[in-house]
Amino acid sequence: MKTIEVDVAVIGAGTAGMAAFRAAREAGAKAVLIEGGEFGTTCARVGCMPSKVLLAAANGLHDARSLAARGIEGTHELQTDSARVMDYVRRERDHFVRGVIEEVDAFPDDCILRGHARFAAPGRLRVGDETTVAAKSIVIATGAKAHLPDELHVFGDKLITSDDLFELRTLPKRIAVFGTGPLSLELGQALARLSVEVFMFGKGGSVAALSDPPVRDALTAALADEFYLDPDGDIEHMSLQDGRPTLRFKSRDGGTRTEAFDLVLAATGRAPNLKPLALEHAGIELNDKGVPRFDETTMQCGDSAIFIAGDCDGTRPWLQDAADEGKLAGENAARFPDVQPVKRKVPFSIVFCEPQVVIVGASYDSLDKQMTVTGTVSFETQGRSRVMRQNRGLMHIYADAKTGKLRGAQGCGPAMEHLGHLLAWAIQLDLTLDDMLKLPFYHPVVEEGLRTALRDASEKWYAERAAKLPNLASAAGC
Repeated sequence: MKTIEVDVAVIGAGTAGMAAFRAAREAGAKAVLIEGGEFGTTCARVGCMPSKVLLAAANGLHDARSLAARGIEGTHELQTDSARVMDYVRRERDHFVRGVIEEVDAFPDDCILRGHARFAAPGRLRVGDETTVAAKSIVIATGAKAHLPDELHVFGDKLITSDDLFELRTLPKRIAVFGTGPLSLELGQALARLSVEVFMFGKGGSVAALSDPPVRDALTAALADEFYLDPDGDIEHMSLQDGRPTLRFKSRDGGTRTEAFDLVLAATGRAPNLKPLALEHAGIELNDKGVPRFDETTMQCGDSAIFIAGDCDGTRPWLQDAADEGKLAGENAARFPDVQPVKRKVPFSIVFCEPQVVIVGASYDSLDKQMTVTGTVSFETQGRSRVMRQNRGLMHIYADAKTGKLRGAQGCGPAMEHLGHLLAWAIQLDLTLDDMLKLPFYHPVVEEGLRTALRDASEKWYAERAAKLPNLASAAGC
Protein backbone atom coordinates (compact mmCIF):
# COMPACT_ATOMS: atom_id res chain seq x y z
CA MET A 1 0.00 0.00 0.00
CA LYS A 2 1.54 3.28 -1.14
CA THR A 3 1.09 6.36 1.09
CA ILE A 4 1.00 9.92 -0.23
CA GLU A 5 1.32 12.84 2.19
CA VAL A 6 -0.22 16.19 1.19
CA ASP A 7 -1.48 19.40 2.72
CA VAL A 8 -4.85 19.31 0.92
CA ALA A 9 -6.66 16.42 -0.74
CA VAL A 10 -9.60 17.36 -2.98
CA ILE A 11 -12.10 14.59 -3.76
CA GLY A 12 -13.84 15.23 -7.08
CA ALA A 13 -12.71 17.05 -10.23
CA GLY A 14 -15.90 18.89 -11.11
CA THR A 15 -16.48 22.63 -10.99
CA ALA A 16 -16.14 22.87 -7.19
CA GLY A 17 -13.26 20.41 -6.97
CA MET A 18 -11.15 22.09 -9.62
CA ALA A 19 -11.78 25.50 -8.02
CA ALA A 20 -10.74 24.11 -4.62
CA PHE A 21 -7.62 22.48 -6.07
CA ARG A 22 -6.53 25.68 -7.83
CA ALA A 23 -7.18 27.80 -4.72
CA ALA A 24 -5.22 25.46 -2.46
CA ARG A 25 -2.23 25.43 -4.82
CA GLU A 26 -2.34 29.21 -5.23
CA ALA A 27 -2.22 29.47 -1.43
CA GLY A 28 1.03 27.49 -1.48
CA ALA A 29 -0.34 24.13 -0.33
CA LYS A 30 0.79 20.77 -1.66
CA ALA A 31 -2.50 19.50 -3.08
CA VAL A 32 -3.80 16.42 -4.85
CA LEU A 33 -6.97 16.14 -6.95
CA ILE A 34 -8.70 12.74 -6.76
CA GLU A 35 -11.20 11.59 -9.40
CA GLY A 36 -12.66 8.14 -9.97
CA GLY A 37 -14.97 8.92 -12.88
CA GLU A 38 -14.76 10.74 -16.18
CA PHE A 39 -13.30 14.22 -16.31
CA GLY A 40 -15.75 16.89 -17.42
CA THR A 41 -18.17 18.68 -15.13
CA THR A 42 -21.85 17.92 -14.59
CA CYS A 43 -22.59 21.28 -16.22
CA ALA A 44 -20.64 20.48 -19.37
CA ARG A 45 -21.60 16.82 -19.73
CA VAL A 46 -25.24 16.47 -18.69
CA GLY A 47 -26.46 19.76 -17.24
CA CYS A 48 -26.34 23.44 -18.15
CA MET A 49 -24.66 23.30 -21.53
CA PRO A 50 -26.25 20.39 -23.47
CA SER A 51 -29.70 21.35 -22.18
CA LYS A 52 -29.23 24.92 -23.45
CA VAL A 53 -28.03 23.64 -26.84
CA LEU A 54 -31.14 21.47 -27.13
CA LEU A 55 -33.31 24.41 -26.06
CA ALA A 56 -31.69 26.71 -28.62
CA ALA A 57 -32.51 24.27 -31.42
CA ALA A 58 -36.07 23.85 -30.17
CA ASN A 59 -36.64 27.57 -29.71
CA GLY A 60 -35.34 28.28 -33.20
CA LEU A 61 -37.94 25.94 -34.69
CA HIS A 62 -40.70 27.28 -32.41
CA ASP A 63 -39.94 30.90 -33.27
CA ALA A 64 -39.82 30.16 -37.00
CA ARG A 65 -43.14 28.33 -36.91
CA SER A 66 -44.69 31.32 -35.13
CA LEU A 67 -43.89 33.84 -37.86
CA ALA A 68 -47.25 33.57 -39.66
CA ALA A 69 -48.79 36.06 -37.22
CA ARG A 70 -46.29 38.61 -38.55
CA GLY A 71 -47.21 37.93 -42.15
CA ILE A 72 -44.31 35.57 -42.94
CA GLU A 73 -45.70 32.41 -44.51
CA GLY A 74 -44.42 28.89 -45.08
CA THR A 75 -42.40 28.34 -41.92
CA HIS A 76 -45.14 26.15 -40.39
CA GLU A 77 -43.95 23.41 -42.74
CA LEU A 78 -40.50 23.20 -41.10
CA GLN A 79 -39.73 19.71 -39.80
CA THR A 80 -37.50 18.20 -37.10
CA ASP A 81 -34.75 15.77 -38.11
CA SER A 82 -34.27 14.47 -34.58
CA ALA A 83 -31.18 12.40 -35.43
CA ARG A 84 -29.40 15.50 -36.71
CA VAL A 85 -30.62 17.57 -33.77
CA MET A 86 -29.22 15.09 -31.24
CA ASP A 87 -25.96 14.74 -33.18
CA TYR A 88 -25.62 18.53 -33.08
CA VAL A 89 -26.31 18.59 -29.34
CA ARG A 90 -23.61 15.97 -28.70
CA ARG A 91 -21.04 17.78 -30.86
CA GLU A 92 -21.60 21.00 -28.96
CA ARG A 93 -21.63 19.14 -25.64
CA ASP A 94 -18.30 17.53 -26.50
CA HIS A 95 -16.85 20.96 -27.28
CA PHE A 96 -17.63 22.15 -23.76
CA VAL A 97 -16.36 18.92 -22.20
CA ARG A 98 -13.08 19.23 -24.12
CA GLY A 99 -12.58 22.66 -22.59
CA VAL A 100 -12.82 21.16 -19.10
CA ILE A 101 -10.51 18.26 -19.95
CA GLU A 102 -7.92 20.65 -21.37
CA GLU A 103 -7.99 22.51 -18.06
CA VAL A 104 -7.38 19.26 -16.16
CA ASP A 105 -4.60 18.29 -18.57
CA ALA A 106 -2.81 21.52 -17.66
CA PHE A 107 -2.51 20.41 -14.03
CA PRO A 108 0.81 18.71 -13.08
CA ASP A 109 0.58 14.93 -13.54
CA ASP A 110 1.80 14.19 -10.03
CA CYS A 111 -1.11 16.21 -8.61
CA ILE A 112 -3.84 14.03 -10.20
CA LEU A 113 -4.79 10.75 -8.56
CA ARG A 114 -7.19 8.43 -10.41
CA GLY A 115 -9.48 6.24 -8.34
CA HIS A 116 -12.48 6.28 -6.00
CA ALA A 117 -11.73 7.77 -2.58
CA ARG A 118 -13.20 6.74 0.76
CA PHE A 119 -12.39 7.73 4.33
CA ALA A 120 -10.32 5.29 6.38
CA ALA A 121 -10.05 7.73 9.31
CA PRO A 122 -10.13 11.51 9.83
CA GLY A 123 -7.38 12.87 7.61
CA ARG A 124 -6.78 9.54 5.83
CA LEU A 125 -8.25 8.40 2.52
CA ARG A 126 -8.06 5.12 0.66
CA VAL A 127 -7.98 5.55 -3.10
CA GLY A 128 -8.69 2.28 -4.85
CA ASP A 129 -6.92 -0.69 -3.29
CA GLU A 130 -3.34 0.48 -3.57
CA THR A 131 -3.04 4.04 -2.27
CA THR A 132 -3.49 5.84 1.05
CA VAL A 133 -3.57 9.63 1.14
CA ALA A 134 -2.63 11.32 4.42
CA ALA A 135 -3.90 14.90 4.25
CA LYS A 136 -3.80 17.77 6.72
CA SER A 137 -7.08 19.00 5.19
CA ILE A 138 -9.65 17.43 2.88
CA VAL A 139 -12.19 19.03 0.53
CA ILE A 140 -15.24 16.94 -0.41
CA ALA A 141 -16.48 17.97 -3.86
CA THR A 142 -18.08 14.82 -5.23
CA GLY A 143 -21.08 16.49 -6.87
CA ALA A 144 -24.54 14.97 -7.20
CA LYS A 145 -26.14 12.20 -9.20
CA ALA A 146 -29.55 11.83 -10.83
CA HIS A 147 -32.23 10.68 -8.41
CA LEU A 148 -34.38 7.73 -9.55
CA PRO A 149 -37.57 7.14 -7.51
CA ASP A 150 -38.03 3.42 -6.81
CA GLU A 151 -41.55 3.31 -8.23
CA LEU A 152 -40.31 4.29 -11.69
CA HIS A 153 -38.13 1.18 -12.06
CA VAL A 154 -41.24 -0.63 -13.32
CA PHE A 155 -40.45 0.89 -16.73
CA GLY A 156 -37.18 -1.04 -17.07
CA ASP A 157 -34.99 0.07 -19.97
CA LYS A 158 -37.66 2.53 -21.09
CA LEU A 159 -36.74 4.70 -18.10
CA ILE A 160 -34.05 7.31 -18.69
CA THR A 161 -32.57 10.19 -16.70
CA SER A 162 -31.45 13.58 -17.91
CA ASP A 163 -27.94 12.07 -18.04
CA ASP A 164 -29.16 9.55 -20.65
CA LEU A 165 -31.27 11.92 -22.73
CA PHE A 166 -28.38 13.47 -24.62
CA GLU A 167 -27.20 10.03 -25.78
CA LEU A 168 -30.47 9.28 -27.61
CA ARG A 169 -29.90 8.78 -31.33
CA THR A 170 -33.41 9.97 -32.19
CA LEU A 171 -36.22 11.52 -30.20
CA PRO A 172 -39.30 9.56 -29.12
CA LYS A 173 -42.75 10.43 -30.40
CA ARG A 174 -44.27 10.47 -26.89
CA ILE A 175 -42.57 10.85 -23.52
CA ALA A 176 -43.73 11.06 -19.90
CA VAL A 177 -41.62 13.35 -17.73
CA PHE A 178 -41.58 13.01 -13.95
CA GLY A 179 -40.47 16.17 -12.21
CA THR A 180 -41.28 19.86 -12.58
CA GLY A 181 -37.97 21.34 -11.49
CA PRO A 182 -35.71 23.61 -13.56
CA LEU A 183 -34.07 20.95 -15.75
CA SER A 184 -37.28 19.01 -16.34
CA LEU A 185 -39.08 22.17 -17.50
CA GLU A 186 -36.25 23.08 -19.86
CA LEU A 187 -36.02 19.59 -21.32
CA GLY A 188 -39.78 19.08 -21.44
CA GLN A 189 -40.40 22.31 -23.32
CA ALA A 190 -37.48 21.65 -25.67
CA LEU A 191 -38.85 18.21 -26.54
CA ALA A 192 -42.37 19.59 -27.02
CA ARG A 193 -41.06 22.28 -29.38
CA LEU A 194 -39.22 19.55 -31.33
CA SER A 195 -42.57 17.84 -31.99
CA VAL A 196 -42.43 15.28 -29.15
CA GLU A 197 -45.75 14.83 -27.33
CA VAL A 198 -44.90 15.54 -23.68
CA PHE A 199 -46.83 14.72 -20.51
CA MET A 200 -45.20 16.16 -17.37
CA PHE A 201 -46.10 15.21 -13.81
CA GLY A 202 -44.97 16.93 -10.63
CA LYS A 203 -45.51 16.31 -6.94
CA GLY A 204 -47.04 18.63 -4.37
CA GLY A 205 -47.72 21.47 -6.81
CA SER A 206 -44.13 22.67 -7.09
CA VAL A 207 -43.02 24.22 -10.40
CA ALA A 208 -39.48 25.52 -11.06
CA ALA A 209 -38.92 25.82 -7.27
CA LEU A 210 -41.18 28.90 -7.25
CA SER A 211 -42.88 29.46 -3.89
CA ASP A 212 -44.84 32.64 -4.73
CA PRO A 213 -48.28 31.22 -5.70
CA PRO A 214 -49.39 33.81 -8.33
CA VAL A 215 -46.01 33.65 -10.07
CA ARG A 216 -46.06 29.86 -10.01
CA ASP A 217 -49.60 29.83 -11.41
CA ALA A 218 -48.64 32.23 -14.22
CA LEU A 219 -45.75 29.98 -15.25
CA THR A 220 -47.89 26.85 -15.09
CA ALA A 221 -50.56 28.42 -17.30
CA ALA A 222 -48.01 29.53 -19.90
CA LEU A 223 -46.28 26.14 -20.11
CA ALA A 224 -49.56 24.20 -20.11
CA ASP A 225 -50.37 25.86 -23.44
CA GLU A 226 -47.48 23.88 -24.98
CA PHE A 227 -47.64 20.45 -23.30
CA TYR A 228 -49.62 18.53 -20.70
CA LEU A 229 -48.45 19.73 -17.28
CA ASP A 230 -49.81 18.67 -13.90
CA PRO A 231 -47.71 20.03 -11.01
CA ASP A 232 -49.44 17.64 -8.59
CA GLY A 233 -49.82 14.52 -10.69
CA ASP A 234 -52.16 11.83 -9.38
CA ILE A 235 -50.83 8.59 -10.91
CA GLU A 236 -53.13 5.65 -10.24
CA HIS A 237 -51.16 2.92 -12.00
CA MET A 238 -47.83 2.51 -13.80
CA SER A 239 -46.94 -0.48 -15.98
CA LEU A 240 -45.26 -1.79 -19.11
CA GLN A 241 -47.82 -2.96 -21.66
CA ASP A 242 -46.56 -4.52 -24.89
CA GLY A 243 -43.17 -2.99 -24.12
CA ARG A 244 -44.54 0.55 -23.73
CA PRO A 245 -44.66 2.55 -20.49
CA THR A 246 -48.33 3.07 -19.64
CA LEU A 247 -49.82 5.45 -17.09
CA ARG A 248 -53.33 5.69 -15.69
CA PHE A 249 -53.81 9.04 -14.01
CA LYS A 250 -56.36 11.59 -12.89
CA SER A 251 -56.27 14.45 -15.36
CA ARG A 252 -56.46 18.07 -14.28
CA ASP A 253 -60.14 18.21 -15.29
CA GLY A 254 -60.94 15.39 -12.84
CA GLY A 255 -61.33 12.57 -15.35
CA THR A 256 -59.26 9.40 -15.61
CA ARG A 257 -56.89 8.94 -18.55
CA THR A 258 -54.66 6.12 -19.74
CA GLU A 259 -51.72 7.02 -21.96
CA ALA A 260 -48.88 4.96 -23.45
CA PHE A 261 -45.41 6.36 -24.13
CA ASP A 262 -42.17 5.47 -25.87
CA LEU A 263 -39.96 6.58 -22.97
CA VAL A 264 -40.18 7.88 -19.41
CA LEU A 265 -37.80 10.64 -18.31
CA ALA A 266 -37.04 10.84 -14.60
CA ALA A 267 -36.03 14.44 -13.97
CA THR A 268 -36.77 14.48 -10.25
CA GLY A 269 -33.59 16.21 -9.17
CA ARG A 270 -30.09 15.24 -8.16
CA ALA A 271 -28.92 13.92 -4.79
CA PRO A 272 -25.50 14.49 -3.14
CA ASN A 273 -23.06 11.79 -4.22
CA LEU A 274 -21.65 10.93 -0.79
CA LYS A 275 -22.38 7.27 -0.03
CA PRO A 276 -19.14 5.90 -1.55
CA LEU A 277 -17.05 8.10 0.77
CA ALA A 278 -17.67 6.07 3.97
CA LEU A 279 -18.26 9.29 5.90
CA GLU A 280 -18.83 7.29 9.08
CA HIS A 281 -15.02 7.16 9.30
CA ALA A 282 -14.53 10.89 8.71
CA GLY A 283 -15.24 12.01 12.27
CA ILE A 284 -17.77 14.68 11.30
CA GLU A 285 -21.44 15.25 12.09
CA LEU A 286 -24.01 14.46 9.38
CA ASN A 287 -27.56 15.73 8.99
CA ASP A 288 -30.60 13.46 8.59
CA LYS A 289 -29.88 13.16 4.85
CA GLY A 290 -26.33 11.99 5.40
CA VAL A 291 -24.79 15.31 4.35
CA PRO A 292 -22.03 16.83 6.52
CA ARG A 293 -23.07 19.80 8.62
CA PHE A 294 -21.02 22.82 7.57
CA ASP A 295 -20.71 26.60 7.85
CA GLU A 296 -21.54 28.16 4.48
CA THR A 297 -19.37 31.19 5.25
CA THR A 298 -16.25 28.98 5.48
CA MET A 299 -17.39 25.62 3.99
CA GLN A 300 -15.85 23.97 7.08
CA CYS A 301 -17.52 20.86 8.51
CA GLY A 302 -17.81 21.59 12.23
CA ASP A 303 -14.37 22.44 13.61
CA SER A 304 -12.68 19.69 11.61
CA ALA A 305 -10.09 19.90 8.84
CA ILE A 306 -12.72 18.70 6.37
CA PHE A 307 -14.45 21.11 3.99
CA ILE A 308 -17.27 20.59 1.49
CA ALA A 309 -18.21 22.39 -1.73
CA GLY A 310 -20.54 22.18 -4.70
CA ASP A 311 -23.63 20.08 -5.36
CA CYS A 312 -22.68 17.48 -2.75
CA ASP A 313 -23.46 19.92 0.08
CA GLY A 314 -27.15 19.97 -0.90
CA THR A 315 -27.66 23.74 -0.80
CA ARG A 316 -27.07 25.84 -3.92
CA PRO A 317 -27.07 23.57 -7.02
CA TRP A 318 -25.73 26.18 -9.45
CA LEU A 319 -22.37 26.30 -11.20
CA GLN A 320 -21.43 29.81 -10.08
CA ASP A 321 -21.97 28.82 -6.45
CA ALA A 322 -20.05 25.56 -6.90
CA ALA A 323 -17.10 27.59 -8.18
CA ASP A 324 -17.36 30.10 -5.30
CA GLU A 325 -17.69 27.36 -2.70
CA GLY A 326 -14.79 25.42 -4.16
CA LYS A 327 -12.51 28.44 -4.07
CA LEU A 328 -13.52 29.25 -0.50
CA ALA A 329 -13.10 25.64 0.63
CA GLY A 330 -9.70 25.34 -1.04
CA GLU A 331 -8.42 28.57 0.50
CA ASN A 332 -9.59 27.63 3.98
CA ALA A 333 -8.31 24.06 3.67
CA ALA A 334 -4.87 25.46 2.81
CA ARG A 335 -4.84 27.89 5.75
CA PHE A 336 -6.45 25.54 8.32
CA PRO A 337 -6.79 26.07 11.27
CA ASP A 338 -6.79 29.81 10.48
CA VAL A 339 -10.16 29.60 8.71
CA GLN A 340 -11.58 32.89 7.39
CA PRO A 341 -15.33 33.47 6.78
CA VAL A 342 -16.69 35.45 3.83
CA LYS A 343 -20.02 37.06 3.04
CA ARG A 344 -21.74 34.83 0.48
CA LYS A 345 -23.27 36.21 -2.69
CA VAL A 346 -27.03 36.64 -3.01
CA PRO A 347 -28.81 33.36 -3.91
CA PHE A 348 -29.79 33.54 -7.57
CA SER A 349 -31.26 30.99 -9.97
CA ILE A 350 -32.62 31.08 -13.52
CA VAL A 351 -34.69 28.57 -15.48
CA PHE A 352 -34.31 28.92 -19.25
CA CYS A 353 -37.74 27.72 -20.31
CA GLU A 354 -40.06 30.28 -21.93
CA PRO A 355 -41.22 32.28 -20.13
CA GLN A 356 -37.93 32.32 -18.27
CA VAL A 357 -37.93 32.04 -14.47
CA VAL A 358 -35.87 33.90 -11.90
CA ILE A 359 -35.60 33.47 -8.13
CA VAL A 360 -33.28 35.90 -6.40
CA GLY A 361 -32.51 36.94 -2.85
CA ALA A 362 -34.66 36.06 0.15
CA SER A 363 -37.12 33.27 -0.58
CA TYR A 364 -40.82 34.09 -0.58
CA ASP A 365 -41.48 31.60 2.22
CA SER A 366 -38.84 33.17 4.47
CA LEU A 367 -40.26 36.69 4.26
CA ASP A 368 -42.19 38.29 7.11
CA LYS A 369 -45.23 39.27 5.05
CA GLN A 370 -46.19 41.97 7.57
CA MET A 371 -42.79 43.61 7.06
CA THR A 372 -42.66 43.26 3.27
CA VAL A 373 -44.07 45.33 0.42
CA THR A 374 -44.53 43.56 -2.90
CA GLY A 375 -44.29 45.21 -6.30
CA THR A 376 -46.00 43.57 -9.26
CA VAL A 377 -45.65 43.67 -13.02
CA SER A 378 -47.60 41.62 -15.54
CA PHE A 379 -45.84 41.17 -18.86
CA GLU A 380 -49.15 40.69 -20.66
CA THR A 381 -49.30 44.41 -21.48
CA GLN A 382 -45.60 45.34 -21.24
CA GLY A 383 -44.63 47.18 -24.42
CA ARG A 384 -41.38 45.53 -25.57
CA SER A 385 -42.62 42.11 -24.49
CA ARG A 386 -45.65 42.51 -26.77
CA VAL A 387 -43.46 43.64 -29.67
CA MET A 388 -41.45 40.41 -29.29
CA ARG A 389 -44.66 38.36 -28.90
CA GLN A 390 -43.34 37.15 -25.54
CA ASN A 391 -45.90 38.93 -23.39
CA ARG A 392 -46.57 36.16 -20.88
CA GLY A 393 -45.62 36.14 -17.23
CA LEU A 394 -45.64 37.88 -13.87
CA MET A 395 -42.95 39.20 -11.56
CA HIS A 396 -43.06 40.11 -7.87
CA ILE A 397 -40.30 42.04 -6.13
CA TYR A 398 -40.05 42.17 -2.34
CA ALA A 399 -38.81 45.14 -0.32
CA ASP A 400 -38.41 45.74 3.39
CA ALA A 401 -41.44 47.68 4.65
CA LYS A 402 -39.28 49.64 7.09
CA THR A 403 -36.19 50.54 5.05
CA GLY A 404 -37.36 50.13 1.45
CA LYS A 405 -34.36 47.90 0.71
CA LEU A 406 -34.84 45.20 -1.89
CA ARG A 407 -35.00 41.75 -0.35
CA GLY A 408 -35.80 39.37 -3.20
CA ALA A 409 -37.87 38.60 -6.26
CA GLN A 410 -39.60 35.77 -8.07
CA GLY A 411 -40.82 36.05 -11.61
CA CYS A 412 -41.50 34.44 -14.96
CA GLY A 413 -41.41 36.34 -18.21
CA PRO A 414 -39.18 37.48 -21.07
CA ALA A 415 -35.51 38.35 -20.45
CA MET A 416 -35.60 37.14 -16.85
CA GLU A 417 -31.94 36.11 -17.14
CA HIS A 418 -31.12 39.82 -17.50
CA LEU A 419 -33.66 41.30 -15.07
CA GLY A 420 -32.52 38.73 -12.52
CA HIS A 421 -28.95 39.98 -12.70
CA LEU A 422 -30.04 43.57 -12.16
CA LEU A 423 -32.02 42.52 -9.10
CA ALA A 424 -29.24 40.32 -7.71
CA TRP A 425 -26.73 43.15 -8.03
CA ALA A 426 -29.15 45.63 -6.42
CA ILE A 427 -29.81 43.31 -3.47
CA GLN A 428 -26.09 42.59 -3.06
CA LEU A 429 -25.43 46.35 -2.96
CA ASP A 430 -28.23 46.97 -0.42
CA LEU A 431 -30.09 49.31 -2.79
CA THR A 432 -33.51 50.68 -1.88
CA LEU A 433 -36.54 51.17 -4.11
CA ASP A 434 -35.67 54.87 -4.42
CA ASP A 435 -32.07 54.02 -5.35
CA MET A 436 -33.26 51.73 -8.14
CA LEU A 437 -35.82 54.20 -9.50
CA LYS A 438 -33.15 56.90 -9.81
CA LEU A 439 -31.24 54.71 -12.28
CA PRO A 440 -31.72 55.05 -16.08
CA PHE A 441 -34.28 52.92 -17.94
CA TYR A 442 -34.24 53.04 -21.74
CA HIS A 443 -37.38 52.84 -23.91
CA PRO A 444 -38.66 50.47 -25.20
CA VAL A 445 -37.04 47.62 -23.27
CA VAL A 446 -38.20 44.77 -21.05
CA GLU A 447 -36.40 46.46 -18.14
CA GLU A 448 -39.28 48.95 -18.08
CA GLY A 449 -41.31 46.08 -16.69
CA LEU A 450 -38.90 45.95 -13.76
CA ARG A 451 -39.43 49.69 -13.30
CA THR A 452 -43.20 49.10 -13.19
CA ALA A 453 -42.73 46.60 -10.35
CA LEU A 454 -40.36 48.95 -8.52
CA ARG A 455 -42.86 51.81 -8.80
CA ASP A 456 -45.68 49.61 -7.56
CA ALA A 457 -43.63 48.61 -4.52
CA SER A 458 -42.53 52.21 -3.97
CA GLU A 459 -46.11 53.51 -4.02
CA LYS A 460 -47.11 50.91 -1.43
CA TRP A 461 -44.06 51.69 0.69
CA TYR A 462 -44.78 55.43 0.74
CA ALA A 463 -48.49 54.81 1.34
CA GLU A 464 -47.72 52.70 4.40
CA ARG A 465 -45.49 55.47 5.72
CA ALA A 466 -48.01 58.19 4.75
CA ALA A 467 -45.17 59.93 2.94
CA LYS A 468 -45.05 61.81 -0.37
CA LEU A 469 -43.84 59.94 -3.45
CA PRO A 470 -40.83 61.40 -5.30
CA ASN A 471 -41.60 62.93 -8.70
CA LEU A 472 -40.28 60.43 -11.28
CA ALA A 473 -40.74 60.67 -15.05
CA SER A 474 -42.39 57.84 -16.99
CA ALA A 475 -42.85 56.65 -20.56
CA ALA A 476 -46.58 56.87 -21.27
CA GLY A 477 -48.35 53.69 -22.27
CA CYS A 478 -45.39 51.38 -21.72
